[in-house]
Amino acid sequence: MSKAGILVEFWDFLKVRKKLWLAPIVFILVLLGLLIVVTGKTALAPFIYALF
Repeated sequence: MSKAGILVEFWDFLKVRKKLWLAPIVFILVLLGLLIVVTGKTALAPFIYALF
């Protein structure tokens, strides 16, 4: 199963179950995770971790 397939299936789940309010929460969590991974080895890491 491709990554796009997982996203489509997740979106269909949200629509069918009327849980669209979960979409912004998941989106923000993914962005924060990417921010931590991308800045993990840079000089910004101590400042990013201090925010959390």
